[in-house]
Amino acid sequence: MRAVRYSSVGGPLELVDVPEPVCPADGAVVRVEATGICRSDWHAWRGHDPVPLPMIPGHEFAGTVAAVGPDVVGFAVGDRVTVPFVNGCGRCAWCLAGDAQVCPDQTQPGFTHPGSYAELVQVRAADFNLVRLPDSVDAVTAASLGCRFATSYHALTRQSRLSAGDWLAVYGCGGVGASAILIGKALGAQVVAIDPSPAARERAADLGADHVAAVADVDAILELTGGGVHVSIDALGSAETAAAGVRTLRRRGRHVQVGLMLDAHADAPLPWGQVISKELEIVGSHGMAAADYPELLAMVADGRLDPRRLIGRVVTLADAPTELAAMDSLVARTPGLVVATVP
Repeated sequence: MRAVRYSSVGGPLELVDVPEPVCPADGAVVRVEATGICRSDWHAWRGHDPVPLPMIPGHEFAGTVAAVGPDVVGFAVGDRVTVPFVNGCGRCAWCLAGDAQVCPDQTQPGFTHPGSYAELVQVRAADFNLVRLPDSVDAVTAASLGCRFATSYHALTRQSRLSAGDWLAVYGCGGVGASAILIGKALGAQVVAIDPSPAARERAADLGADHVAAVADVDAILELTGGGVHVSIDALGSAETAAAGVRTLRRRGRHVQVGLMLDAHADAPLPWGQVISKELEIVGSHGMAAADYPELLAMVADGRLDPRRLIGRVVTLADAPTELAAMDSLVARTPGLVVATVP
């Protein structure tokens, strides 16, 4: 089968012929129809998130089941499916409680084993991790949900409990942040979007953000929101954006950290005095379990959410190496998510 593969950190991204994946007894093989080109794939390729080599990247995908193992009972060949980027083992206490996104024995296509920049991809614990797609949700749309959109949805619904009428501050308006704006508005929130990029701010406004700003002016946000936002989400991942997210919360507000805190930012300090005196909550958000997908897909299917508004361009698998390498330069990137189709 054809797949995009790299054999060394930062090495050539090549479209090559590789053996087809083996179907595990409890797993499935999915014929990929579309796969997202995600910055997390870039982090792995550049060595920020070490993976076994050689590696086929890709963790946001949708397609049809090509094979199932003998232990699989809930899915059959031909079923249209997608998969969370975190695949739970399906047996541990966290998975059984519905929290597969923090499974200690999780697998992730493109990180723990070959991913979806390929014609076929292996899925383990298929009955637990496969998600059936509604007829009205096409593969390109489903692939755009896999990492950034689903993570934002989990962050705003489960982790921060965002409600209609709440104020939401979104720090960083890339893929995760733009998703958070779209989801926040669909949930009835008032959204403040902060990003230094004029293009990102323009896109945030187009997606429905009520107010946009280039920098986090804490006093201005506190005044605008009548004492602070109910929820802040750091979709970028830096010491500055995390601290600003906490400082702009109202009393008993909730900050969700989604952006990866890498390198010098990994141990960044926070304004703990405010955390204590205002009784603030600080939580992380890491993907979304397959069990929570039906709720999200129902909103997509009935039009309450339109993730295709976030897609900047649809390319082919042959274009994936160029698209991933282009993430070396934030300036050169096309606004919006990029999804590759796999004919």
